[in-house]
Amino acid sequence: MKNKESVLTFSVAGKDIAVNRPEPITAEIEVFPFDKNTQVSEAISALVSGYYVLIEDFYSSALLLSRELKKYLKRQNFDDSFKGQREFRSLYRELSHRIVMEVNNQNLCVRKSPEIGWLKMFFSDIESFVLPFSQIQGLNSSWQWYKKGISIPQFEGEIHPFFGTYFPTRFEHLELFEHWLKYYRGEKKSAMDIGTGCGILTFQMLKHGFEKIYATDSNPNAIVSVDKDLKIGKDAEKVELSLGNLFADFNQKTDLIVFNPPWLPASSSSEGIDSAIYYEKNMFEEFFHEASKHLESNGRVVLLFSNLSKITGVEDVHPIENELQNGNRFEKELFVHKRVRAASKKTRRDQKWRSSEVVELWVLKPKNN
Repeated sequence: MKNKESVLTFSVAGKDIAVNRPEPITAEIEVFPFDKNTQVSEAISALVSGYYVLIEDFYSSALLLSRELKKYLKRQNFDDSFKGQREFRSLYRELSHRIVMEVNNQNLCVRKSPEIGWLKMFFSDIESFVLPFSQIQGLNSSWQWYKKGISIPQFEGEIHPFFGTYFPTRFEHLELFEHWLKYYRGEKKSAMDIGTGCGILTFQMLKHGFEKIYATDSNPNAIVSVDKDLKIGKDAEKVELSLGNLFADFNQKTDLIVFNPPWLPASSSSEGIDSAIYYEKNMFEEFFHEASKHLESNGRVVLLFSNLSKITGVEDVHPIENELQNGNRFEKELFVHKRVRAASKKTRRDQKWRSSEVVELWVLKPKNN
């Protein structure tokens, strides 16, 4: 998801934070018009040839074309390996991004389209523009989650993730962390939640009595999201948020550092919210280097990870094992894992390796402690 500096800002801890929005297309583009009377095959040929396809009648026409595009691509001999599926999704993303709709005065210019509050919130500065349908779908789903809230088993309440904020849809790693917190007997004066996302780890730690939590994220939308959810409850004063990479501008030492990093190495096609899913090459080295400076001498680092990159053949080196073997900063105190539940029978995605996937909880302490 490409982003453009937004005119929309929120005040968090006295600082104005500009949130990201989908980038509107305002320049002249060559379009192939599409409605219910257009041959789908002609529209797909236009997409493959590099044209934008402009939906002109119903919202459902974009859904139809998206489905047919996916069927067309599935006939292009992608294998069922993890790499093959990633290549398929990358190409589908590229082509589907050219299916577009016009927005005028913050409303979609097609019939039977949903009301999306983000359009009014994010685009009050632009009268008319075009958006990819894939981004419109994302805005629509995000608006429903934001309005209605999402229940997460390990949190007594609901979160309302702001647009562009990653939140978990699988909970095994949160179950591991919840169980560990239940039996944790160390100091609870302070903790850091690195890459907080929707803030669920922070909310879990608050539930278990931590007095002060410093939470960071490089995504401004995530900072705004957690701030809004904190203000719904009674613990807002216990959490300090900071926008920035990894430890951001915090200099404090804490009793606990918690990190639920991305589980897969980044590819050239990773962008937008994918930064919550894919990690850059030097991320773990930077994290462990900084963690060694931000941890109290009797503190602990907890990482929630997965064996996904290994079992899919994407990465041979486990970054946490690599740190323990070569970093000379931490030693393992505890390692537990939990098998991931079976994927839904409604999808074929990831079935081949899902049965071998486990989520991991690592507890590290400073070396020689």
